[in-house]
Parts: sequence; structure tokens; C-alpha cells
Amino acid sequence: MSAPPIQRPEPGEYSPYYQSYLAGLPAGDILALLDAQRGETRATLGVLTARQSGFRYGAGKWSIKEVVGHVIDVERVLVYRALRFSRADATPLPGFEQDDYVAGGNFGSRALADLLEELAVVRAGTLALFRGMSPEMLARRGTANEATMSVRAVPWIILGHERHHLDIIRDRYLVADEPPERGDGW
Repeated sequence: MSAPPIQRPEPGEYSPYYQSYLAGLPAGDILALLDAQRGETRATLGVLTARQSGFRYGAGKWSIKEVVGHVIDVERVLVYRALRFSRADATPLPGFEQDDYVAGGNFGSRALADLLEELAVVRAGTLALFRGMSPEMLARRGTANEATMSVRAVPWIILGHERHHLDIIRDRYLVADEPPERGDGW
């Protein structure tokens, strides 16, 4: 017997900061959607050259490799929060500074293929964790970064966060009418 699907969270189960990530997400089984997203991300980014993966669309912006590293870090942080909350740990958890994590992540020195593999492994762990949760565990809540979050909101936020960054990569990094060898980072 399989577990019931993880329902989409209601407002109040997550910080308003995450609303833009949840807006427009497709209906369906969140775990299947997360699993499918692995393939979409790999198909979109796995074809890039080393030079392309280091591209920044503007001064002070992250490279594509740094964006992937950021997505990995955020998924890990969110899953850690879900783990703690699902185990009825009432300890408030701090936020984290994403720019510091990217700066300290050394993502630019790594191959994009390695980062995509790490993202796939992290996602496999995320899926395994949520597949093992009972409805009671998914309904639990905790505090992170001074905001309440339900466990069931986490996989939806992860899906929306990665989708948000893939959309930015498509819109600002992989511009179709730009030649692949522009001379400014490509």
C-alpha cells in the first residue's frame, strides 16, 4: 500500500517569501514531479560546455555552475528543516545567507557534470526521506528563519525554487538569439 499523496500546502504553512515559488506549480504527485524535474534540469544544463557553465549574465551575478550549487545548498537546507520538524523537534532554526554559501561553495572550480550529479544524488535523498513520512509527520510544523513552515510545504518549495532558477537560466543565460561564442563569458 502506497502512502497518500503529499497535498499542496496552504498559505500559512510557509513564509510569504516562498509564495512566488509555489505559484503556477502543476498539480500532481509532488514526489513524481520532483523526480521528473531531475531529468528536466539535466536535459537543460547537461549539454552546456565548460565555458558556457561559467557564464554570468551581468556583473556580480552567479555563474550557471554557482546557480546549480545554490539549488543544491537550498535543497539540503530545506530537507534538513523538514527532517527536524518531522521528528517533532521544536527548536527554532536559523536562516542562512545564500550569497555567503555560494561564495564559500567553490562551485566555479567544479565541472558542471559533477554538480548535476550531486544535485541528482541530493534529490534522490530528498525523495527517499519524503516517501518514508507518515501523514502525521508531514503535517508537523516548525520555525525556520523566524517563520512557520509545515513539513509538507518543503517538497513543493524545493520544486518551485529549482523551477524558478531554471526559468532564470533559460531567460537570462541561454538566450536563443545570442551566438554561443559571444566573447563575454560564453
